[in-house]
Amino acid sequence: MISRTIYYRIILITIIGFSSCFLSAKNDKPNIIVILVDDMGYSDLGCTGSEIKTPNLDKMASEGVLFTHFYNASRCCPSRASLLTGQYQWDAGIGHMDYTKSELPEYQGYLNNQSITIAEALKDNGYQTFMSGKWHVGNKQREWWPDHRGFDQFYGTPAGGGLYFYPSQFYDRPVYWNGEEQTPDSTWYSTDAFTDYSIDYIKNRRDKGKPFFMYLAYVAPHFPLQAKMEDIDKYRDTYKVGYDVIRKARFKKQKQLGIASADLPASEPVYGDWETVENKNNEALKMAVYAAMVDCLDQNIGKLMSTLADEHIDKNTVVMFLSDNGACQTSWNKTPEARLGSRDCNAAYGTWYNVSNTPYRMRKSQEHEGGIITPLIMHWPEGLKGRGVRISEPAHITDIMPTCLDIAEAKYPVSYKNKVLDPLDGRSFMPLTRGIEQDKDRAYFWEHEGNRAVRVGDWKLVSLHKKDWELYNLKADPYEMDNLVESHPDEKNELLKKYKIWADEHGVQRWPLKR
Repeated sequence: MISRTIYYRIILITIIGFSSCFLSAKNDKPNIIVILVDDMGYSDLGCTGSEIKTPNLDKMASEGVLFTHFYNASRCCPSRASLLTGQYQWDAGIGHMDYTKSELPEYQGYLNNQSITIAEALKDNGYQTFMSGKWHVGNKQREWWPDHRGFDQFYGTPAGGGLYFYPSQFYDRPVYWNGEEQTPDSTWYSTDAFTDYSIDYIKNRRDKGKPFFMYLAYVAPHFPLQAKMEDIDKYRDTYKVGYDVIRKARFKKQKQLGIASADLPASEPVYGDWETVENKNNEALKMAVYAAMVDCLDQNIGKLMSTLADEHIDKNTVVMFLSDNGACQTSWNKTPEARLGSRDCNAAYGTWYNVSNTPYRMRKSQEHEGGIITPLIMHWPEGLKGRGVRISEPAHITDIMPTCLDIAEAKYPVSYKNKVLDPLDGRSFMPLTRGIEQDKDRAYFWEHEGNRAVRVGDWKLVSLHKKDWELYNLKADPYEMDNLVESHPDEKNELLKKYKIWADEHGVQRWPLKR
């Protein structure tokens, strides 16, 4: 006969065993980290053709999945709204930018209550949530900030980009920690600081018995050109050979990597002869500073990935990396007396955008491929089959929200806080990682400031503001060089019909906005 003491010990051990199983089951869900960078061109990573040193991101791509034809929404605020909500930006309330003042709900300039963020959705499914970096989807009122839209903790700036050294001399970008304004010291650099707070969260602030969702939104490499001297020094001589040599070298590498067509030329360059550039050293230094900013990003992502390994959570943490739009054409220098790259510098890299976007045409805010295409890297050792997989099928920034829900085994709610939600426009791209082909008839749509596009299958209809429509077959002509609009009227009319129906359904207005 079992004694009372032994009996109670058995009961206690059984309870502890059940509890352990329960805790283990709770912690089986993967952690999810989404990393968004600002104004980075398609070819600015080593794994997409660059000479810039990005070993950590290249390693993530070689161990995980690289989506070579992932689409964003062509500019900061729209891309962020679509990423966070899984909806086209008009449905989320940010049809243009967060500074837009309009009575139209599609252009109100902050996330609306008919949308739910990834953080809000995952928080209701047992996740803890953290954000670091640039918000830029509503900053004027406190209730629009990240910690009122599902994030338990927030470090960064509710406003836009352009903040590197503190304080910014050119942009009003206060830094906050959970609503309290901070006063960083002279050593502060945003790329480092946003990472350091993310690492501190992972090490010290999270409940280690629960999964977490982290949104890390850097401002780099958006202008102004400001970087740390030790990073600039790595590239001082690299770009003195000029635009064309670098662009051709990137394209050659892309062909070797298998992400550019071996039998097609790149799009036509926009720059002239390097020998006609008046101050070559100054022009080369612009790109050197830009490269330093990308290099610093990679260093910090390396620190983040090392932290995951140190915490023994790297195997079951999903990390996604992408850019909010293509490279930016801005070419001014408002501080010609300042040293390029310093905290006193308010300059952009101008013509080099065409190198960053190799091999594509156009740039940020436009809907040709150079404005909307980004590499997306996905790293998840326990959840992805194969290593170094490349996926060339298209996917869209609205797909990130449903993909996160899919990974977390969570459902998109019909309503939230007594508000009926608009449906998702995106869909999970996890089937693509398992070799399941996407719906070939799926339509993708874009519009920003009158620039417009629609893609179905290999066909894409696109136009610049107030310009005629152009038609391309992206399978045969991925760099949009051979306009087929006159020879294929049926394809043009079918795509245009789809675009008009979509624009009407989502409240897309003519540009410039009248109300």
